[in-house]
Amino acid sequence: MDITPFIRELLFGHDCVILPELGGFIVNYSPARVDKITGTFFPPSRQVSFNRNLSHNDGLLIGKISESLKINYVDARRITAEFTSSARRKLDRGEKVLFDMIGVFSTNHEGNIQFEPDRSINYHLDSYGLDTFQLFPIEDYDVRKRILKRDHEPFAGNGSMRKIIRRAAIIIPLLAVLVAVPLKTNLFKTRIDSSTLNPLVTEEFEHNKKAVDEVEKKEESAPVTVAAPITEAPKPVAERAPSKPEVKPEVKISGGYYLITGSFKTQENAISQVNMLKKEGFNPEIYTTANGYFRVCAMVCTDMTIATDKKESIAKRYPGTWVSNKR
Repeated sequence: MDITPFIRELLFGHDCVILPELGGFIVNYSPARVDKITGTFFPPSRQVSFNRNLSHNDGLLIGKISESLKINYVDARRITAEFTSSARRKLDRGEKVLFDMIGVFSTNHEGNIQFEPDRSINYHLDSYGLDTFQLFPIEDYDVRKRILKRDHEPFAGNGSMRKIIRRAAIIIPLLAVLVAVPLKTNLFKTRIDSSTLNPLVTEEFEHNKKAVDEVEKKEESAPVTVAAPITEAPKPVAERAPSKPEVKPEVKISGGYYLITGSFKTQENAISQVNMLKKEGFNPEIYTTANGYFRVCAMVCTDMTIATDKKESIAKRYPGTWVSNKR
């Protein structure tokens, strides 16, 4: 019976397996290595060698055979002895004895047993699946030349850093100007009048106060036209529409300062702003000018300082509000 499969199985987990009356198989660990001449890479391995002086029975092999074949120890020992006797007879006749995937036994001219292991078998379990391979180095590749070349090359980052500094020197002053100009001037201050935000008010609002004031200079010599009061027939309480403020005729008040919140071409737009002012607690009035515009006066002040303070607060809600000594 061939017992080499039991020997191979034991070699994967033991460093020494003794075949009684013949010798012992010893497994030696070899780390990963590279053959620079052939360019071959070898994984970690455990190679088998043979020592004929280890011939005493340690019970390892016989116990393995007994356990695997489910036979008693005596029968397993008999099987082992028969295998060993058969191998020795072949060696005495000068024949070679092959232990499959372990190695080959032979005798020299002096009659001593020689063993040649099968180096294609790796008994290292952690190297399972790792084979030897060849990888030849790239021709004319010298690391030293590459290092020297890099040392003599100019630093690529110097040029880019100079560009960054040059751009920063141009951009930073421009940003500073863009920030400073709106803060110190009214360049970007909105001049949209709140009246234009009302859906009832169109672009009829008179933005240019100076143009209106120029027309008012002629009011002293020209008669002032006063809009007739707006009256409506009374309606039932459930159907009565909001009453429109009456356009009052001009009354001469000496030393008065008027807070004008808007000037409109149509009376409807002026009334719309009057209603908005009433909701905020003011008592506004509508006056007509010589050029036909309807001015909305939020309140009248007798002191210029008071008028200026009131104008600042009203202008937050109605941008474009101004103080005039004429209605």
